[in-house]
Amino acid sequence: QVQLVESGGGLVQAGGSLRLSCAASGSIFRINAMGWHRQAPGKQRELVAVITSGGGTYYTDSVKGRFTISRDNAKNTVYLQMNSLKPEDTGVYYCRADLVSGLSTQARWGQGTQVTVSS
Repeated sequence: QVQLVESGGGLVQAGGSLRLSCAASGSIFRINAMGWHRQAPGKQRELVAVITSGGGTYYTDSVKGRFTISRDNAKNTVYLQMNSLKPEDTGVYYCRADLVSGLSTQARWGQGTQVTVSS
């Protein structure tokens, strides 16, 4: 069984910074992409950033230039550095890892960590 454990959320004022971490543990063969999604109250979950096993990255437009995703493959850990935070960044942030098992890939999700940005 594979678990993803997130940490680093909290309350911060607008303009501040937070760093989220997500560590995968358990029986892991290989992880392809890892990413962060978020869900604001009353809204659907949305993709924030993704990083491939080779280091390629994608960001949703609203966070480009402010957020940086990175990963440590040796530790099966993905990070999200969030700078210049805005109230609209508030939400529950979920980590996702695409786990390779044999010929298939399965997505695993973390439990979520709350990020609240006050104005």
